[in-house]
Amino acid sequence: MKILFIGDIVGSPGRKIVHDRLADIITQRGIDLCIANGENSASGFGITPRLAEEIFAAGAEVITGGNHSWDRKEIFDFLPHEPRLIRPANFPEGTPGKGHYVGQAKNGVAYAVLNLQGRTFMAPLEDPFRTAARELAALPSDVKVIVVDMHAEATSEKQSMGWFLDGRVSAVLGTHTHVTTADNRVLPKGTAYITDVGMTGPHDSVIGMEKEPIVQRFLDSMPKKFVVAENDIQMNTVQLDVDETTGLARSIDRVNFRLD
Repeated sequence: MKILFIGDIVGSPGRKIVHDRLADIITQRGIDLCIANGENSASGFGITPRLAEEIFAAGAEVITGGNHSWDRKEIFDFLPHEPRLIRPANFPEGTPGKGHYVGQAKNGVAYAVLNLQGRTFMAPLEDPFRTAARELAALPSDVKVIVVDMHAEATSEKQSMGWFLDGRVSAVLGTHTHVTTADNRVLPKGTAYITDVGMTGPHDSVIGMEKEPIVQRFLDSMPKKFVVAENDIQMNTVQLDVDETTGLARSIDRVNFRLD
């Protein structure tokens, strides 16, 4: 089973490359399931119902979130009615939406996507490790293919989640920092892992934003308006090959696409 995971979509440049290229990529590579992190798709901060529908229409079956999931107020009422748009499962009880989605891929195989958020250098949410164990225990027993989006700042927390879930899920894929890491591998018990998938958007930037205001903020510590950059648009992804019967990964490859 071939799974494509798209790193954090940032603003209109990120949405454009997804719109222009994703359908062909899915066809050419024989992708059975496509998942995208979309929490930065609305001008770099949050996601709206309209933008979620655009990403679904482009070919993503599930959209994951993170700490910016709530930045657009119109998403609050939308989340409970669109189960394919998920947010971190370790937000407090009563938060709109759900932290996982169970579906059926194009090849007929059942799958689950679980979204978690780290706590190191981030909001003090519920423990993502215990949340992961609880969420996995609640999944139907016949669902073997399970992809986890671990949205976190600290590399150590992401790596720890990879080891914690090794052999229990198909993949633990890090998001949030927008910079692709080179540590993609299949862990000893069969879970595909990468610390960060990267970013889908303008790479002539500082993590998707225009460079100059951010550099200046480091120089003078004064507030600056962050605006999504425009140039060198890339789509950072990983492609997984997963055994449909066991749910364990055979391989994980970093694949980068550019907007011509």
